[in-house]
Amino acid sequence: MLPKEKGRVAVAMSGGVDSSTAAALLKNEGYEVIGLTMHLFERKQDGRGDFGRCCSPEDVRDARRVADQIGIPHYVINLRQAFTEEVVDYFVDEYLRGRTPNPCIRCNDRIKFRLLLNKAEELGAKALATGHYARIELAPLPRRYLLKRGKDRRKDQSYFLFSMTQEQMARVLFPLGEKTKEEVRQQAGELGLRVARKAESQEVCFIPDDNYRGFVEDRKGKELSRPGEIVNRQGKILGFHRGLYSYTIGQRRGLGIASPHPYYVLALDTGKNRVVAGKKEELLANGLIAYRVNWISFAQPKGKMEASAQIRYRHPGAPALIAPLEEGKVKVDFKIPQKSVTPGQAVVFYRGDEVLGGGWIEEAF
Repeated sequence: MLPKEKGRVAVAMSGGVDSSTAAALLKNEGYEVIGLTMHLFERKQDGRGDFGRCCSPEDVRDARRVADQIGIPHYVINLRQAFTEEVVDYFVDEYLRGRTPNPCIRCNDRIKFRLLLNKAEELGAKALATGHYARIELAPLPRRYLLKRGKDRRKDQSYFLFSMTQEQMARVLFPLGEKTKEEVRQQAGELGLRVARKAESQEVCFIPDDNYRGFVEDRKGKELSRPGEIVNRQGKILGFHRGLYSYTIGQRRGLGIASPHPYYVLALDTGKNRVVAGKKEELLANGLIAYRVNWISFAQPKGKMEASAQIRYRHPGAPALIAPLEEGKVKVDFKIPQKSVTPGQAVVFYRGDEVLGGGWIEEAF
């Protein structure tokens, strides 16, 4: 659905097939389109060397070439300082706190749908479009915007968008929400876009080698790599770890524990600098507490409500009972215990295809 008036629309162009196709489709729909590419991160402070997979010179060139090809203006927006402070520093600090961050959600919240949306408006755009696989629909009574899953469930990205507000959704377009990835690539090919077969990244965009431990050490120094004990729930020492930020809940490999059965990371105890490990069945949690919960199309519920709770991107969702708490928190009770509930990740609540809201996992129980 493209509910906004056909005026000027800015498209966040990453240089990939999704955002490029979104820009071309909007141009063909009769919108006045401008392309915006965010310059977000350079790993080397001197401006040379390793860019990771976000806003590399190649990606910027691809975005500009597509913009030239479809006949739209293209601008590069420098958001490096904000991205470093709001996303990169957050990523590192969360790992040092024994939590597993989700930088994609943080980037959507703090960068794309705040700073870039504001920049689009400064350039006279009525809306900002992105290549997300998600849908925004307008409900008439009461008049409010609904966030829904994308048609392609394999590519659906609504999980990463739970922090969106009504004000933002009124100014955002998701042109690919009703399409599958295969349809997008086919249309990109039919349009002759040079990025039609370009591969897509699957990992954190600003870490080029997927070496999270090395990245954290580069940012904070190796002296932060304090070794400590790996213990079971009863406190028995099973082995030793290299630094808490090298581990995440549910991890099995790399623990170095000699045992006839595999051990998994159950928790990270930052107070005692311990990794708590146990058997696979010990990963199950009955529920969780989430904080900074955002409800999208209604105010915080006054009582308990049932919904499907998705605790990570590829999680299928689990039936749960959600009870509001004070200070914007909720208690989530799973009807069936769930594995690897991870502090620092997001829990997002669905009713069918509609995203009701979501928050950040504080603890599991």
